[in-house]
Amino acid sequence: MKTAIFVATFVLLACTAADEDHGIDIDLGLPQHFPEPIAPLDNRLTAEAIELGRHLFYDTRLSGNETLACATCHKQELAFADSLALSSGATGDEGVLNAPSLANAIYAFPLTWAQGAVHSIEDQLMGPMFGDAPLEMGMAGLEDEIVVRLVRDARYRELFADAYPGEDISVDSVRLALASFVRSLVSYRSPFDLFLAGDIGAISGSASRGSELFYSERLGCSNCHAGFAFTTAVQSSATNRSQTSPFHNIGLYNIDGEGSYPANAQGRIAESGFAKDMGRFRVPSLRNVALTAPYGHDGSVATLEEFIRIYEDGGRRIESGPHAGDGRENPWRSSDLKNFELSDDERSDLIAFLTSLSDASFVADSKFSNPW
Repeated sequence: MKTAIFVATFVLLACTAADEDHGIDIDLGLPQHFPEPIAPLDNRLTAEAIELGRHLFYDTRLSGNETLACATCHKQELAFADSLALSSGATGDEGVLNAPSLANAIYAFPLTWAQGAVHSIEDQLMGPMFGDAPLEMGMAGLEDEIVVRLVRDARYRELFADAYPGEDISVDSVRLALASFVRSLVSYRSPFDLFLAGDIGAISGSASRGSELFYSERLGCSNCHAGFAFTTAVQSSATNRSQTSPFHNIGLYNIDGEGSYPANAQGRIAESGFAKDMGRFRVPSLRNVALTAPYGHDGSVATLEEFIRIYEDGGRRIESGPHAGDGRENPWRSSDLKNFELSDDERSDLIAFLTSLSDASFVADSKFSNPW
């Protein structure tokens, strides 16, 4: 019954006015339970821009010292996430936040772990391209040199002309093309998607039992990991802004007994200044979650089982070290989160369901792969 309600709800959400211009000039092949996404009207999603962006995404020539590509930290086989807790930039600077999966980024809102003011992928790319705290691609101050690298390549001269006819090759058009490629990374062919489409045998009995647990009031997982994207942090042609908050504190830390998180990654409070935003981070999508370990905003949770046990306990207790403290007692922990108990079999079933959200076609699709 819960699955039937889930399907009905998102078929309804997918039904939007067909004559609206959402900035998309290609067919993304979306299933019925996915609403129509939106792209900026001043950077329309075209096949030519996507193909240019794919080449750029895998090209180390975009980094200042030519050692790092976007794909270095966003690997296709990992649903465009990283296997490291924290990735390193072109000069070895370690980040402070885990590199998230880029799957279904076209729907993501907000676009970062804790910033609400970044409203487009084009804007978000300014950080990794030009930022220095931490330094990632290291492009700042080297824009002209990077353009020269691209202009020298005959393939790029053709790709840029196809994507942006009549325009010179520029770092700004690089950013637009990268945003287009990232928007094309839509994942919708998991076994659970097949199950929703009517193939009852697409998931195992264990995964089916796990889905009932996931959608149960007892666990409440779907309150935050909701809908087609398995997160409330979404926007689409069907979105309204009265949706559930996309930021939550799940009790990973409580360093001082008053709710503090490590100084270099404290969540929404860094932007808002409000005490209640300490430790609040974006709810990540659970699509392909079995491929994207380690978990958490800082990659400090190694496995799905570990994360589920943290939810069962109502937070994480760290016994020793600089981050010692009892996250279960964090005063800013989100009240929406429930404590619950699972048997070993139930925990295995829940993990089987989460594994059924892995999209093998997506991580092997040649149209997203390295063209070089």
